[in-house]
Amino acid sequence: MSNSKSFYVGWLLDPADREALLARFPPKYPEVVAHHVTLKFGDREAKEPVETRGEVVGYSDDGRGVQALVVLIGGTTERPDGSTYHITWSLAPGRQAKESNDVIRTRGWTPVEPIPIRLHPKAFGVR
Repeated sequence: MSNSKSFYVGWLLDPADREALLARFPPKYPEVVAHHVTLKFGDREAKEPVETRGEVVGYSDDGRGVQALVVLIGGTTERPDGSTYHITWSLAPGRQAKESNDVIRTRGWTPVEPIPIRLHPKAFGVR
C-alpha cells in the first residue's frame, strides 16, 4: 500500500491541450513531465476538485533543470497550501517535480498571454 506522501488530488492535463502546449513551450530538459496540476498533496481525505478549466498564465525556469508552467484555476494561481498551481514541464537528470514549487517561489514567474486548458479532476495514489 502506498503511503500518504504518495497520494494527491488535482487535475490531469487534457491530452490535446498537452500536445498544443508542448508545441508552444518546447521542453528544455530531457525528462518531459507535462502531466498534471496538484491541488493537495498527502491528504487521503481530500476530495477531488470540481473545476474543469484553467489557464496557463506564466512560465518559470531556474536554468539548472526545472521548467514549469503557472496555472490559474478558479480565479487564482495560489493553492490552498500557499504554493502556486503549476504544471512541472520538464526536468534535468537528478531534479524532481516537487522542486517546481521552490523554483516558482524563489525565482518567480514570467506572465504569458493566458492559454485556456481543460483539466480532468483526479486522485492519484491509493486511498
